[in-house]
Amino acid sequence: MKFWSIVACLVASLVSLSPVHAAMVISGDNGGRIDRYLNKFEQVRASGQQVVIDGPCLSACTLVLSAVPKDRICVTNKASLGFHAAWEFSDSGGVVRSNGGTNLLMAHYPTNVRQWIQRKGGLRARMIFLRGNELAAMYHPCP
Repeated sequence: MKFWSIVACLVASLVSLSPVHAAMVISGDNGGRIDRYLNKFEQVRASGQQVVIDGPCLSACTLVLSAVPKDRICVTNKASLGFHAAWEFSDSGGVVRSNGGTNLLMAHYPTNVRQWIQRKGGLRARMIFLRGNELAAMYHPCP
């Protein structure tokens, strides 16, 4: 009887603990639609998850910097953030720059990231990369 009382107390203690959130690891994310990434990272922010950037995080993936608090993001030495202008399909099916999408991206990035992008000439069709010492100066290294 005493054994089952101890087991019941242990189970009750475990149930009362706050849920532990596993870290979200980003590695090899090529991006996609801006709206989908804003929604995805809003859910990550609301969940309380930590984010580990451990490889390429390109295009819309970089919106993680705007949605998740800086103190919940860490970067490894393999982290690389790739930024470019937003684009959309034209009426003829080609790809054209989306000024509205590009402005939306810039409006969402933290000030230090916006300033870095401006120093690099702004968002263009060609991708620019934030990595190495420049990235480490902006975001905490992962333990």
